[in-house]
Amino acid sequence: MGCTPKANYSEHMDIIRGLSVDGKLGSAFWLRRKMIKKGIIPDVSTHNYLLNGLCKAGDLEMANWLIREMLEMGPSPNCATYNTFIKGYCLLDNVDKALYVFSTMGNNGIRPNIITCNILVHALCKKGLVENAKKLLEEILDDDDDDDKTDSGIITLTTLMDGYFKNGNMIQALSLWVDIQRNTEVDVVAYNVLIHGFCLSRQMNFAYGYLCEMTKRGLLPDVFTYNTLISVLCKEGKFEEACNIYGIMPRMGITPDEVSYKIIIQGLCISGDVVTAHEFLLSMLEKLMVPEPLVWNSIIDCHGRYGDLSNAVFVKDQMSAFGVQPNAYTYNALIHAQVKGGNIIDALSLEKEMLLSGLSPDVVTYNLLIGGACNLGHIEFAIELYHKMLRIGLDPDIFTYTELIRGNCKIGNIKEAEKVLVRIQASSLPIDHVPFQILFKKYCKMREPDRACDIYQKWLARRNMSCSL
Repeated sequence: MGCTPKANYSEHMDIIRGLSVDGKLGSAFWLRRKMIKKGIIPDVSTHNYLLNGLCKAGDLEMANWLIREMLEMGPSPNCATYNTFIKGYCLLDNVDKALYVFSTMGNNGIRPNIITCNILVHALCKKGLVENAKKLLEEILDDDDDDDKTDSGIITLTTLMDGYFKNGNMIQALSLWVDIQRNTEVDVVAYNVLIHGFCLSRQMNFAYGYLCEMTKRGLLPDVFTYNTLISVLCKEGKFEEACNIYGIMPRMGITPDEVSYKIIIQGLCISGDVVTAHEFLLSMLEKLMVPEPLVWNSIIDCHGRYGDLSNAVFVKDQMSAFGVQPNAYTYNALIHAQVKGGNIIDALSLEKEMLLSGLSPDVVTYNLLIGGACNLGHIEFAIELYHKMLRIGLDPDIFTYTELIRGNCKIGNIKEAEKVLVRIQASSLPIDHVPFQILFKKYCKMREPDRACDIYQKWLARRNMSCSL
């Protein structure tokens, strides 16, 4: 660098920008320091690249230092500098800090623009502070140029409309829709927000109506439009209608994406239609779309819930074959299926397989195994599993203790069951009526009404204590 002419320092600034984009901030700042030692200060654009890299990495303290240094020794920050810094705080969900930075812009001679507004309005709406977002919008747009309002204002207005829809304020949302139509050229995004808003309130007639209006105006629905409709139809259990929408997409030139498949597959699995869900999975694979573990797990779990162990294992093997690593939920779904079928030995072999795969069994894993052992009357083995949980550092929850109470009652160890209940009551775990109910029913079957009444009184006392808190 000592031999490099000043005219060539632009190359070094390009390198700093490239390093910042790649996240190699240490090297980027090293090169910046070298330039400053030679008396060349990188321009504001280069500093903005550095700032953006810091904000993406979540290092807002360093970003704050960089802006202070820019104010002291140059180059002077511009609106893009502050927009980047504000967005960094918004990404960390620290809207208060973002608003503070916004308030300092004027003190440093920087005028906020519509992009500043878009960032802050989006962050405020995300937190449900729609009225605050509206006031901010009015404040900035009043000071902004008319041309800028027309070009970029639709983004802010659309964000604000979406916030009102999500808050359930249909009147304000539709009022903004009228403003958007009056002052700007409506785009696909604005229609998508409108359709999504009607879907949220389950007013499907209006959603379909605006879908038709959208196409009449020459605006073609995109994949987000159709995914919105498919999602609400699946939530309402209208799977045939959701599948029809899916079928329309290719005819409209829209290729269903992974979200489209995920919504339909999860909905079908919740409703128990695992056969159709599996067909959609095969369709994804044929189109070289490899779904995320959640989609595979939904199908595995659904097969298991209906006792189809062979297909559950087949899907898990297929998952591995496509390079998707099974996770704890995958194995828990398979263990649940094996336990439900009374195959405790096979369930235990899956726990061992988890460990060999580098996965750590969780509380759910052991709750399933303990429950399975208790159902078969193997209470000693269930207690052994309970102690194993403690040894590996897992904290038993209310479900663990409830299964132990159930298991002890099943084989007549009523005193041990009561000891477990005492242990729960002495802990800080939230407790519902189920453990008391198990003991109450057991004493009733044993024709011991006094003890049953005692358990009932303990439950009443516990419930009253919880209500007073």
